[in-house]
Amino acid sequence: MAVVLVDAGGTNIGSVRYALQRLGVDAALTSDAQTIRAADKVILPGVGAAAPGMARLRELDLVELMRSLTQPVLGVCLGMQLLCEHSEESDTACLGLIPATVHRFAEAPELRVPHMGWNRLKVTASHPLLKGLDEQSWAYFVHSYAVPVGDYSLAVADYGGEFSTVIARGNFHGMQFHPERSATVGATLLKNFLEL
Repeated sequence: MAVVLVDAGGTNIGSVRYALQRLGVDAALTSDAQTIRAADKVILPGVGAAAPGMARLRELDLVELMRSLTQPVLGVCLGMQLLCEHSEESDTACLGLIPATVHRFAEAPELRVPHMGWNRLKVTASHPLLKGLDEQSWAYFVHSYAVPVGDYSLAVADYGGEFSTVIARGNFHGMQFHPERSATVGATLLKNFLEL
């Protein structure tokens, strides 16, 4: 099985690659369109901001390619947000694959932004990506922006209100948390993605 990590400049690429290696998969890091198109599975990792992330995809001439992929695609953290239509972060037009606008968490005395740390995942839809998750599933988050809950949401978490933590629409999937830092839960979800 050929799995590729899209080299869009995300700082978590190394840790995602290592998490995949622990599952027995050596994912190629690439920005080559032909390699990406030929892969069985495509992962778009990302840490940072929406505008530079999209600028990097445009610079590499990968925007239309990403939109045209038919194999299972997984966006991780910022990569998940880039799958959406728009991000409030720097008023950024994204890939437009998920009908959602990414919003910044509202500042509040009891809520620090960015949202950092462990949070419980609440499964809201049945999907093979979530196989093995239960009500005791926790994941590790680091983010200031979030995807609202919609018909694409498979799991949510609460941080001053519910937001999407796992999404899917057609062959496009996303995880807002860091599966590579989420212990058994993260490994399970990555394994489920590889089995889609």
